[in-house]
Amino acid sequence: MSDILKAARTALQIEIEGLNGLLDRLGAPFEEAVRLIMDRKGKVIVAGVGKSGHVGRKIAGTLASTGTMALFLHPAEAIHGDLGVVTQDDVMLAISNSGQTEELIRLLAPLRRIGVPVIAMTGNPDSELARRAEIHLDVSVEKEACPMGLAPTASTTAALAMGDAIAVCLLELRNFTPEDYAVFHPGGNLGKQLVTTVADLMETGDKLPVVDDTETVQQVIEEMQAKRYGLTAVVNGAGLLQGVFSMGDFTRLHLRDKSQAFMGEPISAFITTEPKTITPDALAARALNTMETHSIRALFVVDKEGKPIGIIGLYEVLKAIDY
Repeated sequence: MSDILKAARTALQIEIEGLNGLLDRLGAPFEEAVRLIMDRKGKVIVAGVGKSGHVGRKIAGTLASTGTMALFLHPAEAIHGDLGVVTQDDVMLAISNSGQTEELIRLLAPLRRIGVPVIAMTGNPDSELARRAEIHLDVSVEKEACPMGLAPTASTTAALAMGDAIAVCLLELRNFTPEDYAVFHPGGNLGKQLVTTVADLMETGDKLPVVDDTETVQQVIEEMQAKRYGLTAVVNGAGLLQGVFSMGDFTRLHLRDKSQAFMGEPISAFITTEPKTITPDALAARALNTMETHSIRALFVVDKEGKPIGIIGLYEVLKAIDY
């Protein structure tokens, strides 16, 4: 193994060990922090300096995109007027590995006057910030991945992971859904995946391959050849989906019976029952996941009664959401 790969493996292992250490320290303070944020009517003000500030910006962004009002406030700017964005309904998440960052310490008194509780996230439980905060989250690591122990590496990873854990817990407590997430991510490929529904892409009407379960295999083949999906829905007299039949099914029948005596028999004897289906209001990304998981190239779209009302293909979904 090259020296480069050895160094990389060592760095990653140190970061992994740092994260594992967080698991052992999760407890009452973490629960208190999450519930404090849930109970506050305002927003989460995230603050930090330097690398902790970069981590704070990401945590604020994650919180905001998952249903928790949040913004990043630079401590130096806060003490020069920007503290005006803070209200008594807010909560402060202060991030500092040392717990002694001067700009953050100077914020504590004015925050207390406003009535804003502070959650401190530090690597030093004995620090001033940890002691003066209402809640302290210990994100200390045994050592940094930097061989000199100088550049914040494992410590910033630990703080970032703790922030993600808070965001995920809040997301679940708020019953945040993919549709809610879409509201905050309307643009780009991610936005397309979150707002494009099956109804937006499905083929309907004359383009929908569908046959009655009393039709013969020969008639079904003709229907599939007339449409472009290589399969057809098979319905009963009430129009309810009974199963599907594909060109793959036909090929397997032909290999078993070269005489093709089955061509005149009712298709009901050869269908695949209980096929995978999807509803029109489902996200197109969910349809894609179903097709990829089950190695199928198209899904029939059914209504609440179980009647096929459309079909959606793998290619159309991939093209539409630029997956």
